[in-house]
Amino acid sequence: MQTLTTIAALRAALSERRASGARVGFVPTMGFLHDGHLTLVDDAKSRCECCVLSIFVNPLQFGPTEDLAKYPRDLEGDAGKAAARGVDILFVPSAEEMYATTRTVSVVPERGGERWEGAVRPGHFAGMLTVVAKLFNIVAPDVAVFGQKDAQQAALVRALVRDLDFPLELVVSPIVRDHDGLALSSRNKYLDAAARAQARAIPRALDAVRAAFDAGVRASASLEQTGRDVLSRDAAVAPDYLAVVDPGYLEPRDTARSGDLVILAARIGTPRLLDNIVLGATS
Repeated sequence: MQTLTTIAALRAALSERRASGARVGFVPTMGFLHDGHLTLVDDAKSRCECCVLSIFVNPLQFGPTEDLAKYPRDLEGDAGKAAARGVDILFVPSAEEMYATTRTVSVVPERGGERWEGAVRPGHFAGMLTVVAKLFNIVAPDVAVFGQKDAQQAALVRALVRDLDFPLELVVSPIVRDHDGLALSSRNKYLDAAARAQARAIPRALDAVRAAFDAGVRASASLEQTGRDVLSRDAAVAPDYLAVVDPGYLEPRDTARSGDLVILAARIGTPRLLDNIVLGATS
């Protein structure tokens, strides 16, 4: 595995790979890798001969009340996991490399970014889309792989690729869950045993909504109340939102249909966890 820290070095390495006929798959991350990230690597490798994984804790997507310095990091451990999984190129740029000059242009969503995470974390999606656009231009991948757990992010990246005509295939891989049903997340490290047990209410709530939908309930208000009832059984779980939304722009639905998302964000003490399901999905 090559580990590169500059844009010039990455472009040179990729030029050599492409000259030999390799297609490039790309997995952008902020590091602290877990099996969810590594499943994205598997997906990229199944589609391409060269897999690039980036680790960059993007300062633009942290709000004024969010502590960039406290974001979990383990570059040495991440490098070992990436190499063991078959990553070909690990790209680890500094903030100075990514944002070397005063910025005058950002990518700001016009639709789909104002609700949910956008309301809780103002400016987050502009920061995320700006760095993703930069990384797409730097890597120029044939395939880019994202995870479904961050459903709003995935929807906005789809819009970015479509609206700005990035010549790549975007793949959104299913959520990877732990043995207790909790979606894998870097934030899970902040959960002690008691908080972890409380956090299991999140997948239970989504399972209850799924069961109600499968039983024929279609009114979104009823489905959402079913989920909230499960969450309300544990006072330690503080939901920010639970909503039935369309999969394109994550706008609220009055009547749920197969393929819609149920999105949920909740705090368990300080940690804030995201999860979602697709209604009508077979798994």
